[in-house]
Amino acid sequence: MRPATRMPKLASEPHAAAKSGSAVPAEPSMDSAGAAAAAGRTAPAAAGSPAPAANTGPVANSAPAPDAERDVFVEESPTTMLQVRPPQEEVDRRLAAREQAANTKPVLPRVFQVLMAVFYPVVLLVLAIRLVTTNAFLWIEYHRPGFPADSFGFSTDDRLTYGSYTVDYLLNFAGRRYLGGLVNTEGKPLFLDREVAHMADVKSLIDLAFLLGLVLAIVMVIGIIYLSRRSTGGVRRGLFAGSIATLVLIIGLGVLAVMGWETFFTDFHKIFFANGTWTFYTDDTLIRLFPSQFWSDAGIFIGAFVLVVSSLTLAFTWPTKDRRQAVARAKRPGRRAAAQ
Repeated sequence: MRPATRMPKLASEPHAAAKSGSAVPAEPSMDSAGAAAAAGRTAPAAAGSPAPAANTGPVANSAPAPDAERDVFVEESPTTMLQVRPPQEEVDRRLAAREQAANTKPVLPRVFQVLMAVFYPVVLLVLAIRLVTTNAFLWIEYHRPGFPADSFGFSTDDRLTYGSYTVDYLLNFAGRRYLGGLVNTEGKPLFLDREVAHMADVKSLIDLAFLLGLVLAIVMVIGIIYLSRRSTGGVRRGLFAGSIATLVLIIGLGVLAVMGWETFFTDFHKIFFANGTWTFYTDDTLIRLFPSQFWSDAGIFIGAFVLVVSSLTLAFTWPTKDRRQAVARAKRPGRRAAAQ
């Protein structure tokens, strides 16, 4: 077995340098440099010893200054109105104004509700009159059982033909010649001059009523659109009040008509027509086409129509518990804004 041989020991760099006779400068470590610097800062200078010369040249291996000794630029915080709190009195005043604005109801929705309540009876009454002034209602009247026949020779077909001319005259833009130029089978004028004059007065009254009803209906439609967007439950309240007013009005007129139809019919004509312009003989064409039974049936239809429609409106707009709760939920703060 061959014995192990010892490897020759290599000399370190300083030792090798010492052997070669060349001096190698020693590099100062960071620990020694820091210690020297600390010693230089803390050690007091000996009395009479010369002050060390200031080193003006750059120091390659000098340690960086600590963060606490660095110059830090701090920007001053600007003073704005958002950072200045107003006095407590101003805060209370703004809060009270905000609460008052939130609790104050706008005026325009109330105005539209009142207008709807006032206009509803008029519009409904005009609509009922418009349904009466149709050839369909005329046909139903002339063909219904029990309607009195003409004692002067008009057949049902004659009545329907001549009566249709009269109704059409009320709805078109023709002048008096539309009725004044009609003749009967004998070639004589169908209507007398005073009959044509009365129908012209009726035409003017009908036109005014229809125009008024149309304008009020347009205002109601505008109010319904506005209230549906701006006032929760405003449309329902307006129609509810209008239906109550309509029922009171139509019931009152119905009682007067039942107590004395002839008196009611006469007083109505005295209000809208001049005396002596609306009375005719029994053999005049207007009386033969539109006897007293026709007008009583027309009055019953108008009253029944208005009564039924207003009652349905009252039922569908009645402020039930569920409807009141729905309105209360819709009026909660933030609900309308979230919905939009």
